[in-house]
Amino acid sequence: MEIQPATKFLHFGKLKPKTVLGMQYFAFSLVFLTIVILFSYVPLFSWSYAFFNYKPGLKIGQMNFTGLANFKKVLDDWKEVARVLRNTLVMSFIGIICSPLPALFAIMLNELSNVRFRKVAQTITTLPNFISWIVVFGVSWAMFSSSGLVPSVVKLFGGSTPSTGILGSNQWVWLFQSALGIWKSLGWNAIIYLAAISGINQDLYDAAKIDGANRLQSILHVTVPSIVPTYLVLLLLAVSNILNNGFDQYFVFYNSLVSDRIEVLDYYVYKIGILVSDYSYSIVLGMFKSLISILLLFTVNTISKNLRGNTLV
Repeated sequence: MEIQPATKFLHFGKLKPKTVLGMQYFAFSLVFLTIVILFSYVPLFSWSYAFFNYKPGLKIGQMNFTGLANFKKVLDDWKEVARVLRNTLVMSFIGIICSPLPALFAIMLNELSNVRFRKVAQTITTLPNFISWIVVFGVSWAMFSSSGLVPSVVKLFGGSTPSTGILGSNQWVWLFQSALGIWKSLGWNAIIYLAAISGINQDLYDAAKIDGANRLQSILHVTVPSIVPTYLVLLLLAVSNILNNGFDQYFVFYNSLVSDRIEVLDYYVYKIGILVSDYSYSIVLGMFKSLISILLLFTVNTISKNLRGNTLV
């Protein structure tokens, strides 16, 4: 039995081939477009609960209207909100400062002459991106807890470690969590730069070689300038998402010893909404986060237009 392609069952009359192809692609994308609308835009209707004293199970007409009382809580609890914003911004800025590392790693991979070793190295460094944060926490506990492998080895050679282990060290929590995030995403983020490097015209390297450039000079004068536009786009997107640290990592590594510095905005919204059960206030915090992120996105979009001549959105 001959299997007919799906496109054969989509008939659009006597239209131009390009128009038919475009309509077919649009039809196939409707499923994904529907998912985006359901999970990204439909929840925005819940913002209306920010003006009520939300109680699960009640219709909106049965709830007490509070007006801007939940918004006023942000000012009343500003000391706590400022602490959370500090943690969020510090760890985001550490990530931005370390953002050239994937590009540097991609260049190093590209310069490896042994193709088999390069593929193995790329595979090993990409795999952590697919490992659950729960598994990462389990490995980190075995390695870095007060009785873990690393403190035991350090003590064996006469060194000293925090009595609570690095997982309970309030002093090292920002750097340690940032290092884990970089380790987990380094290989995955490098794929984008490897794609950009593969698109560089080989004639540029040949011309540089004819001009007497060595390997390092070719990297500095051909590879780096060619991937700078990709880096700028990713950097601007990182700036626009500066309040989005994620939730999973800080949820599994959260403990009372480091709670003062590991509590980022996403975890704080979860704590207020789920643990404290103040749903309306958590919606207000989520609203502020979304609105500030949108403002940052349009700001970096303007910066991109002025610097590169192209916009991001």
